[in-house]
Amino acid sequence: MSETPVVSGPATMTFSRYDDVTAALADPALVPPPAATFPGVGSGVDSGTVAWLRSAVARFSSGEPHARRRALVLADLERLDPARLRVAAAGGFESDIRLRVVRVLAAELGLADPEAVARDVAAVSEAYFTAVPDDAEAAVDAAADAADAAVARLLPAMGAPDEETAANRIGLLVQACDATAVLVEGARRTGDGLRGVLRADPPVRTMRRLAARTTELGGTAVPAGTVVLLDIAAAQAGAPESVTLTFGAPPRMCPGRSQALAVAEGILYGASDPADTATPPAPDLGKGELAALVPEMVDHVLALAATWTGWGGRPIVNADGRTYAPHKVVRRIADHLLDHLAELEARLAGEPTEPDHWHASATTTPADLAPFTTADLDEARSRLTRLAGIWSRRVAALPDERLDDSPGVGWSFRQIVCHVSEAGYYYANSLEDLPGCPAEDLKETRMESRMESRMESRMESRTESRTNEPQETDR
Repeated sequence: MSETPVVSGPATMTFSRYDDVTAALADPALVPPPAATFPGVGSGVDSGTVAWLRSAVARFSSGEPHARRRALVLADLERLDPARLRVAAAGGFESDIRLRVVRVLAAELGLADPEAVARDVAAVSEAYFTAVPDDAEAAVDAAADAADAAVARLLPAMGAPDEETAANRIGLLVQACDATAVLVEGARRTGDGLRGVLRADPPVRTMRRLAARTTELGGTAVPAGTVVLLDIAAAQAGAPESVTLTFGAPPRMCPGRSQALAVAEGILYGASDPADTATPPAPDLGKGELAALVPEMVDHVLALAATWTGWGGRPIVNADGRTYAPHKVVRRIADHLLDHLAELEARLAGEPTEPDHWHASATTTPADLAPFTTADLDEARSRLTRLAGIWSRRVAALPDERLDDSPGVGWSFRQIVCHVSEAGYYYANSLEDLPGCPAEDLKETRMESRMESRMESRMESRTESRTNEPQETDR
């Protein structure tokens, strides 16, 4: 997905403001540079080479060829279920993340030899975005020859009915290869998670467009034939919180966003849920206050759920790109509470915990999309209230020392309690924009704000206690 930086010159204009970049991506006069504009690539290229591949994929096309080729890519993406990808990506030990990314995708596409495909795609990716200049050094020439040979091997390995379908299947794998690996590496390096990396250090740092006709960006005329360099990394800093420009912008959004994130999450976090991907807080709350967190979360969830009976049937995609609907939110909260309760009990008993095989938020079942009726609300209230009561009583019964010095492997029990509470708010608040949602004070409720208010109250109480203590006199 990365693009080759362009050196500014008389025929190149650079834009880095968010408004200008999104306007450029939406401007029909600005099209992706066709493959023939790359140095050294002519209109007639041999089949089965990198140059031919670039000339045959949606990535470097516009107009009718782009629409036709994008349809081929979408057909392949339909076969790639994010839930299966996440589980598949959780397994494997390749030191080269690129190989793991491509192997998972190739296997899910049903290709005969995913490991060989991964090796060849990695070789192609090194040459895919950069044409080889005529005066290239011998080592560069050798890498280009290796990439051409890899394309020639990949062409029959795609199992496609024609060369154009095969080319766009290769293109899908190549574009996922480096960019997904860079995303995973960035999340590991910074500890900020995928969302943080997409905003602060996006794997796609530049995009470029070619002015097919004269247009205007940010009040500046862009003559026909100008190469427009879009500084995605700089524009991202001015983007709204929920926007990640790495995946483009309408009308040419990356269609493989869900699949790419599922693979990255599987590699980073295993098969667990997105709500499980950050280390939870461990606030200095008393045991009684800690025992109240889950019931308070459930109260908030049920208050929101009371507005969902008027839901019109369209699911919501939240800021993390996850799809939620009323039944799915209730399912995830109940399953999540049950999952971590089973973990806590197993660790207290000195037994191994159950392996993680949840599909979690990565899949949306037909049952998740069913209408949410008043009877469903009653069932959710009965189910979640009972689970909250079990959690409250279990936490209250724990010895104080077990809250932070917890047996077994994993987070402390204090952290687990905070985590399941925080996750419940995450799931429920993903539906805060449904029609009929409650007032702003309810929509904005978060576990963090409740814990902050608890901590502030404790600090005020301690300050008042100290103020009322007898003061020592000077001696």
